[in-house]
Amino acid sequence: MINGFVVGLQARVNIVLCLAGRPDVEIECVVDTGFEGTLTLPLDIVDALDLPYITRIRANLADDSNVMTRIHLARIIWHGIEREVVVLAMGRRPLLGTALIEDYHLSVDFYEGGSVVIDEIV
Repeated sequence: MINGFVVGLQARVNIVLCLAGRPDVEIECVVDTGFEGTLTLPLDIVDALDLPYITRIRANLADDSNVMTRIHLARIIWHGIEREVVVLAMGRRPLLGTALIEDYHLSVDFYEGGSVVIDEIV
């Protein structure tokens, strides 16, 4: 189970990134149900963590505009299991998308300080 809180009407959870030869890093992410990918991280964070570069793609944004963005790989701990995910290097804040919560139950109590729970569907 992954737990978080509502802050400023945003559902937020922490994700642990596993870095080769360095200590793990915990990053707070906004749960974005409009984002169909796994994770976005701001470019400065991707560069600071030295995440492996894969390629560039054209990403379609919510306003239907398209931007070129870099794609990187990251290893995260997801429900106790280390997992490799694709990271889009873009935006101002880390976002967790629906590709990570597919086949999981998302529960959010939408008030300041409310609980956010991502749990396996049983």
